[in-house]
Amino acid sequence: MPIQSLAELRQRAEQELTQDILPFWAKHAFEPTTGNLVGVVTNDLRRLDGVPRHVVLCARILWTFAAAQRVVPSQQWLDAGRKALALLEGPFWDSANGGVFWSIDDAMRPLSDRKQVYAQAFTIYGLSEWYAATGDQGALLRAQGIYRLLETKARDLQDRGYIEALSAQWGTLADMRLSDKDLNSPKSMNTLLHVLEAYTALLRVWPDEGLRAALRDLLEVMLEKIYTETPYPRFALFFDMKWKSLNEGISYGHDIETSWLIWEAALAIGDKALQERTRTIALKMARGVLENGLDRDGAVFYGGDATGVLNDQKHWWPQAEAVVGFLNAHELDGSPASLTAAFRAWDFIEGFVIDRVHGEWFSNLNRHGRPLGDYQDNPDYCKIGPWKCPYHNARACIEVLRRVKA
Repeated sequence: MPIQSLAELRQRAEQELTQDILPFWAKHAFEPTTGNLVGVVTNDLRRLDGVPRHVVLCARILWTFAAAQRVVPSQQWLDAGRKALALLEGPFWDSANGGVFWSIDDAMRPLSDRKQVYAQAFTIYGLSEWYAATGDQGALLRAQGIYRLLETKARDLQDRGYIEALSAQWGTLADMRLSDKDLNSPKSMNTLLHVLEAYTALLRVWPDEGLRAALRDLLEVMLEKIYTETPYPRFALFFDMKWKSLNEGISYGHDIETSWLIWEAALAIGDKALQERTRTIALKMARGVLENGLDRDGAVFYGGDATGVLNDQKHWWPQAEAVVGFLNAHELDGSPASLTAAFRAWDFIEGFVIDRVHGEWFSNLNRHGRPLGDYQDNPDYCKIGPWKCPYHNARACIEVLRRVKA
C-alpha cells in the first residue's frame, strides 16, 4: 500500500533497517574464518572471492553499523562494526605513510596503495561515527590524522578544494580517476561532496576551529564553483584545477543527495547567514530533481544532460537519497510536493528495489523496475561489491528515524 503519513514511513523504514538491511550485512559481509570482507555476493547469494576488497566498502560498513547503533542499538551491530574497524585499523591502514590503501586482496595484503581522497573521506566518516557511537578514542585519533593529511597533502590552497587522488606516499598521480566511469579530472563534485560529508561528521564530535574553517571553505567552494543554474539548479560534475567544468553531465541522484548534505554541513558550521544561503540552494536543487529527474512512478533516473534524461535506469542509491533529500526539502519549506516525492520514492523502493526473496536491495533496475541481470553481466549487478554497500539505504532509514519522531 502507498505511504500515507510520516508515521507510516517511519514504521516501514525501521522495519526495513532492522529486519532486512542490517541483518543481511551482519550475516554476509565478512568471511567467518579470516574476518576479511567478502569479495562479491551475487543477487542470488553466491560468493565470489578472487576479487579485490575495497576500503570504501569497509568504511561504509563501519559507518552503517555505528550509525545504526545510535538509533536502534544492538550488540549485533556493534559486533559487525568492530569487524569493519579491525580491517580499517589493520590491513587497510598504511602505517608507513598514513591514511588507508585503496584495496587489499583476498589474503588481506595491500593490492592498490593509492591515496584516493574519496576513500580517505569515507574512512573519516566511518571512524567519526564509530567514535560517536562508542567513545573509541583511537578511532577519533585516526580520523583526525587523516583530516590533517588531507589538509596538508590534498587541499588546493591556491584555487581551493581538494584534488582527487595521490600516490601511496601522497605525491602526484597521473591517473586520478575514481572509477572507469569517471573522467581523469583533478577535481570532482563527487569527491568534494564526500569530503564535505566526512568533515561534517568529524566536526560534530570534534568541534575544532581549524576543521570548522576548512568545512566552511569547502561548502563555500561548492556553492560558488560547483553549483550552477544551467540548465536548471544543479551541481556540475568534473573540473580542472581552475574550476572549468569538463562535461555537461547531470547526476540526478547526486543532486538530491547533495541538497541535504550541504544543509547538514551548514548546520554543523553554525553560521546563520551561510545557512540561509545554503537553504536557498538546497531547495532549488531539490526542486530541480523533482521537475527534471523523476519518472512518472516517482523513481529517480540515473543521468542526463541539458537535453534531458539520457540514462533511464533506476539505480538503488538515488532512490534512497530521494527519500532523504525530499524529506529534507519538506522540512525546510513545508512543501507538500516534496513530501509526496519522498513518499513516492519509498513506494518505488518497496515495490521494486527490495529483494523479497534473497534480501537487501537490487543494485540496478531498468526503467520498468526490473533488475538488470547479475554479476556475470556487469560487476555492478550484485548485493555486495566494491560499490554496492549498506550506506545509502541504511542511511535513508536512519535519517527517517532521526527526522520523524515516534
